[in-house]
Amino acid sequence: MTTTATQPMPERAAQFRQRFAALETEIGKVIVGQPDTVRGVLTCLFVGGHVLLEGVPGLGKTLLVRTLADALHLKFARVQFTPDLMPSDIIGTNIISEAPDGRREFSFQSGPLFAQIVLADEINRATPKTQSALLEAMQEHSVTVGGTVHRLEEPFFVLATQNPIEQEGTYPLPEAQLDRFFFKLTVPFTTRDELNLILDRTTRNEWPRAGQVMDAGEIRQWQGLVREVLVASAVQDYAIRLLLATHPNGEFATGETNRLLRAGASPRGAQALILAAKVRALLEGRYNVGFEDVRKVFLPAMRHRVLLNFEAQAENISTDVVLAAILNEVKEKDEAKR
Repeated sequence: MTTTATQPMPERAAQFRQRFAALETEIGKVIVGQPDTVRGVLTCLFVGGHVLLEGVPGLGKTLLVRTLADALHLKFARVQFTPDLMPSDIIGTNIISEAPDGRREFSFQSGPLFAQIVLADEINRATPKTQSALLEAMQEHSVTVGGTVHRLEEPFFVLATQNPIEQEGTYPLPEAQLDRFFFKLTVPFTTRDELNLILDRTTRNEWPRAGQVMDAGEIRQWQGLVREVLVASAVQDYAIRLLLATHPNGEFATGETNRLLRAGASPRGAQALILAAKVRALLEGRYNVGFEDVRKVFLPAMRHRVLLNFEAQAENISTDVVLAAILNEVKEKDEAKR
């Protein structure tokens, strides 16, 4: 399905909601439950961001990524991160090859990163050196090898998974890499009814598979539409104040911020808030971002961008608890400007 910029916004927005729902429905043929997780992943897709999925084993994180790849007509690659994985195993390397005339020359052999959907499975099992191989690709959508810059094919989408409870043999992701993920989504455990449906599907020789719904051109088209959604200055200022409230001892810092946080979110966090809020506004049938849109995307956009201090860790307080307190304390209207 294609639209043009000359079509009215309401018409294009309605088509976006229809196609978004079709993609959700196709993924739902395979993935049982997890509607918030699926919507969060698709939000990242339509803003051109990357997503970190965190959850205990067996919740279908890897299956969700594979199903998304089936539903999209994009190149897919899966990388199993292990302690012995090297950067060249992901990026690729220059190799000596023989030309038709018999001369030997260096040629670049691309790695699995040269796909459009890349599953970085158990990303925290690789060493920091290997993790850092993703930094340029995630930010610049390019890879530099031997002084030559290789552009990655658009759209480029990294989905990484990690296990929050098994810490032996893992390496925490550096803050610089965490900040490059648009959302961090926590995958909840399945309910009783969902477990029944999972067992029905997986123990009776029923293996549903998602069909292709969308291609690269259509994804880029919807990414462009998202950026056309308007944001009022008051709403944008609210997003900015929420971000600044995560910085200890800052102008907008709350009591919980000063007591429990060591460092706040970067400007990428504000970009994530606004772009994700634009997607939500479109899905709600609006063409401008509201305060509630920003509030709803605050946790997944921020939970991986702030650092807890020793006191919070000692009291076993999670980032979500601190961020929820900030969300409750920061007012939608700036009282100082009234």
